[in-house]
Amino acid sequence: MLNAKKVRTPTPVSIPQEFSYLQGFRDYLISHSSSVHTRNAYLSDLILCAKCSDVAIPDWSAEHVQAVLLKLTEQDKSPRSIARAMSALRQFFKFLRETGIRQDDPLAEQKTPRQGRPLPKNLSNVEVEQLIDAPDTSTALGLRDRTMLEVLYACGLRVSELIGLQTQMLNLEQGFVRIKGKGNKERLVPLGEIAIDWIKKYLQNARPELYKHSTDALFLTQHGGVMSRQNFWYAIKRYALQANIQQDISPHVLRHAFATHLLNHGADLRVVQMLLGHANLSTTQIYTHVAQARMQQLHKQHHPRG
Repeated sequence: MLNAKKVRTPTPVSIPQEFSYLQGFRDYLISHSSSVHTRNAYLSDLILCAKCSDVAIPDWSAEHVQAVLLKLTEQDKSPRSIARAMSALRQFFKFLRETGIRQDDPLAEQKTPRQGRPLPKNLSNVEVEQLIDAPDTSTALGLRDRTMLEVLYACGLRVSELIGLQTQMLNLEQGFVRIKGKGNKERLVPLGEIAIDWIKKYLQNARPELYKHSTDALFLTQHGGVMSRQNFWYAIKRYALQANIQQDISPHVLRHAFATHLLNHGADLRVVQMLLGHANLSTTQIYTHVAQARMQQLHKQHHPRG
């Protein structure tokens, strides 16, 4: 039996003596069963805010809050960082109200800055091919990994959907796979001829070698168990290094590549939404930025003044 890895408990944030009033807030968070990560995040942001003012946070007015937010902006803190700091402040003043230290909320009229939505990382067509070609398909594990990469890119799956695939979800004759996504919502996704060919190779030549226990899971570990997110995450990192891909990638990057490459080749946005299993079209629209080059090309080709 493999020894389970010991979970590393993060070290609690050290509260400077001049901000000792934050200790009561730490105790409050502990009493509400907040994780060490959450406590550390709140306290780190509160210490950052406290250093921006000569007045102790419990004594702040709305003007003090605005002045500190301005200082954070002048320090080139991102909207995301400022929003996180405001969240910590809201929780701190909630603590003060619940414990009777204050009755008002100096952030009541303060709006959280718009964070925007980060653009997804993307791989070029060439980089995708290099990544997919990296596994050594002469071995059972290499053939498994090549098949997983092919299916991930062909279907645009979430990594949880990929490792959750079961053999009965496949319909290789009709060329699709049944996916159980978020909220247990099911969708049918086409596989494509190349992915189907690799699945057949894997089922014939690799899965029987890996199969050790009774399981319907499609992709198995070398011990016959079910693949985990961490298993595949480490594998894709390793193959990215082998393929000399410079950017830091994760399994989700192939999902992004699936969506952006479809849009670049003229796919309808709503079709991509259905394939990805997005509940709202607005979630899918983030991928349209990568189609800008194609739009410029079409404009140049078809507009009379292009």
